Order: sequence, then C-alpha cells, then structure tokens
Amino acid sequence: MKLFIRLFTLLTLVLSPVSFAEEAPASILKIAPQLETLGTIATLIAAAQAQNAEGLSLDTIKQRDADWRKVAGTNAFMDGLLSSAAAKEMASFEAIQPYFIELFLMDNQGANVAMTSKTSDYWQGDEAKWQESFKGGAGALHVGDVEFDESAQAYLVQVSVPVMDGGKAIGAITIGINLDELGE
Repeated sequence: MKLFIRLFTLLTLVLSPVSFAEEAPASILKIAPQLETLGTIATLIAAAQAQNAEGLSLDTIKQRDADWRKVAGTNAFMDGLLSSAAAKEMASFEAIQPYFIELFLMDNQGANVAMTSKTSDYWQGDEAKWQESFKGGAGALHVGDVEFDESAQAYLVQVSVPVMDGGKAIGAITIGINLDELGE
C-alpha cells in the first residue's frame, strides 16, 4: 500500500495539479464499528443537542463560515471549539490510534460544534461528509474517497458517522484516517 501511495503521489505531481481520488481500502470498514461508537458518547450527544437548541440560522452559519476562512490561525471562537468537553472527548479517542488524525463534530445543519484540529471551514453542511452521514436525520456511515492532504502530507480518508439520539441523527462526526499509519 505504501509503495502504491508513493507512486501515486509521484504521478499526481508529474501529470497535473488535479487531485485524484481513489476508493478507500477495505481496512476502513474493519474499523467502522469502532468509529460508529463515537456517535453514542453522551458528551458528544450533549454538545450537538446544545448547539441544535441555539437554533442558528443558515445565514448566521454561512457568515461564521466566511469569517472562519479569513482567519490564518485561530481566534477565540475557534479556540472554544478546540477546548470544549466534546473536543477533549474526541482528542482522547484520537489518541487511541496513530492513524486517527483529525476529528470534528457537526450539528444538525453541518456547522462545527467541536474539533481536535482547526478545519478549513466552519460549515460542512454543503459537503458529502455531513450530508451522507446525517442522511436527513436517518443517519448512516459515510466513507469518503482517498485524498492527499497537503497539511498532513499524507493520504487520508474521512469517515463520517451520525450522532444519534433516540434513533434520530442530531449531528455527525468526521474522523480523518491516515492510510500510511493504518496500513493494509
């Protein structure tokens, strides 16, 4: 797998600046049940419930997203999402395996609730990682394509799981998995 990834990287750099995607390896499905347990952790459920109760408008979320993208480092709002009880819970989970690289919790509209690393944007609601895992409140496992992550300098796949409450999805969690660390 590592040789393939290195060759793929070389071809990508030589042929064009276009980002190629490949299907996630079967090993991702082997760890999926472990990942799905995140959506049942009380701290994460409570954090999603609390943000959902705020009733943020989509306009407010989109404004936060626009402001978020302008910040090079972090600001007080982002620091709050990085240091909350939910962020600490996810950081503990992230520390279990070297292949867990980034986790973030989203509400019922795809807005960030908590994170272990700053995400590139605040609103995930327009992306498959949230749409497919939230699934209109039904909840489902979503495995994204393999993509090269510039900041991590590694091939990653994002796996998203629903946050469930009473049989209904109230949010979602995305887990970044470093395929070099996961192995095959």
